[in-house]
Amino acid sequence: MTAALVAGLVAGYGIAMPVGAVATYLVSLTARTSLRTGACAALGVATADGLYALVAALGGAALAATLRPVTVPLRWASALVLAVLAVRGAIAAVRQYRGRRSAARTGQDPPRPARAYLALLGITLLNPTTVVYFAALVLGSGSADAASPLEQGVFVLAAFAASASWQLVLACGGALLGRALTGHRGRLVTALASSAVIAALAVRMLLAAP
Repeated sequence: MTAALVAGLVAGYGIAMPVGAVATYLVSLTARTSLRTGACAALGVATADGLYALVAALGGAALAATLRPVTVPLRWASALVLAVLAVRGAIAAVRQYRGRRSAARTGQDPPRPARAYLALLGITLLNPTTVVYFAALVLGSGSADAASPLEQGVFVLAAFAASASWQLVLACGGALLGRALTGHRGRLVTALASSAVIAALAVRMLLAAP
């Protein structure tokens, strides 16, 4: 049981801690909205990680074989979503700067917490790297078939808890960033920088496709 707990924590932090496009968007979203919205978005990411950990723990080798043919389409879909987010973020930042409006009243209303949760859940689910990562961990440990249902449950819950804790740290960082950069120019610079990073990561994802 302890081994399953430790394995789940390590797996959760392992997939959550690398700062990529999703993490960048999470920080930027929290900075532009509120900690409550960012926390819901963070839980959306963690939910996707937990679901993929569950599927990987139950699916074993069949999961990796089934996913392989659709890896490229999923990567393209994920890159497209990220590109749209980058463009929309940049346009909204420029409109806000030109209109000299407060962060609460941009060209469109900020996403509600529930919408932020579903958006980040969907974005993370589109990333095939997550499920491949968990499947490789489960298969590599040799415990895919030997683990009991209780041990599998502990592994999944630990992975979810680890991912959630890290994503909430990122959301808190975004909230602090939003409080520090209250000026119009500061918000414009950070939003454009975030959009540029997300766009670059989307391009990199496409270039990595076979």
